[in-house]
Amino acid sequence: MMKRRNFLAAAGGVAVTGIGLPAWAAGSSAAKGDASRYAAFLGGLRQQALSAGVPATIVDQSLALARAPNQDVLKLDRHQPEFTMTWAQYRSRVISAAREDKGRQTYQRVRGTLSPIGQRLGCDDSAVMGIWGLESGFGERQGRFNVIEALATLAFDGRRAAFFRSELIKAMQILAKGAISPANMLGSYAGAMGQPQFMPSAYLRFAADGDGDGRCNIWSSEADVFASIANYLGRSGWQHGELWGEEVTVPLGNNGKFDSIAATSSRHASVHPVSVWQALGVKPVQSSGFLAPQATGSLIQPDGPGGQAFLVYRNFRAIRAYNPSDYYALAVGILGDRITR
Repeated sequence: MMKRRNFLAAAGGVAVTGIGLPAWAAGSSAAKGDASRYAAFLGGLRQQALSAGVPATIVDQSLALARAPNQDVLKLDRHQPEFTMTWAQYRSRVISAAREDKGRQTYQRVRGTLSPIGQRLGCDDSAVMGIWGLESGFGERQGRFNVIEALATLAFDGRRAAFFRSELIKAMQILAKGAISPANMLGSYAGAMGQPQFMPSAYLRFAADGDGDGRCNIWSSEADVFASIANYLGRSGWQHGELWGEEVTVPLGNNGKFDSIAATSSRHASVHPVSVWQALGVKPVQSSGFLAPQATGSLIQPDGPGGQAFLVYRNFRAIRAYNPSDYYALAVGILGDRITR
């Protein structure tokens, strides 16, 4: 766990006046200038949060956790690896036998809680389990950063400053609801929170109370985690009881018509009834026939000709609303199916 400065600011915003400057601000005139700018930034932030209706006590408790930019956050944000994985590489990384085994064991433990929540909110267990597994390893990894500190750092740093400033104000609004304390609001270095890794704006739109205690605790209440993910998917168009897609094979030596309607990305893929794909020679991988013969869908080959191929249906688009990546949506669908079937 990272170290935090868990003291309360005095009334009137002592946390932003420059009293007791942290170690990063001492030394050179440049550092002192940065300290002055950051103090002014926090002062403006305090006024903005108060104007947004956040209670002063919450604002001061929050900003006490953000007295200095977090250098680990800055390093991670500025040195993100730039490389492109193939679908095959991504699949092998995120859909491991160990993750599947853990998912099956976990599903048996939580099924009695998850299934009624999913049915109430119009979402299937498989999708919730797939997202929960990818986002936090079924709740084991939520991120080690204080969300307020991380968002303040990114809002001050300049890159996408307006976005992160808005998310920071929303994080304080969440704290005002009493779901979590400022010190326990943990997430990723970019501010994605709790077990489903919601940004604050997503939390305010989709977080749901699954255990009936009047709060939406996506950090430690599994029922609330399930309800929040299911609510997100349900409101994004998920159709209960329908498939997200299925793996298929495509004919070798495709004709021009086939090439014109297949795609490597779902964003550019055309939609046709399964019967059209079948007439073009597309076949289901499993021998008993198409799992959704009456559906309409798109054919995608994420690694291009010769790689895996999938027919994806409208529930696939609901998963992409959670994370707009074909790789992610495929992994969620495959992992969730293997865990729950």
